[in-house]
Amino acid sequence: MKDSLKPGIRYRHRFVVPVTKTVPALYPEAEEFVAMPEVFATGFLVGFLEWACIKAVNPHLDWPREQTVGTHIDVSHVAATPPGLEVTASVELIEVDGRRLVFAVEAHDGVDLISKGRHERFVINKEKFDAKVGQKRKSNS
Repeated sequence: MKDSLKPGIRYRHRFVVPVTKTVPALYPEAEEFVAMPEVFATGFLVGFLEWACIKAVNPHLDWPREQTVGTHIDVSHVAATPPGLEVTASVELIEVDGRRLVFAVEAHDGVDLISKGRHERFVINKEKFDAKVGQKRKSNS
């Protein structure tokens, strides 16, 4: 982690919602999802907010050796966004506690505020993380 990784880092990320990021596409194996409205799925919204947080802090890490993984998400999803609209995530790093990072996050679709909340990420060493995941995979075979 670089010395520049401090509270106050802000980032805005934009993305045009394609049909592939709507509720029916979230779990095409589930008939319940397939039958739902074609709007930006909460699961993909969460990933979009994570993406913005990653982009915010990567310049302040020894990336790609150091990366961040999501550990907690607490966000609303209060407005539906149809495909074709551009969503904008605005994120701010509000706390650095060792390797734990806390962000204030929100997203807007150009018409409505669609999400607001907090997200936590943890700085990892990718090589060590991958080794632990590999051990877990082996112990489960």
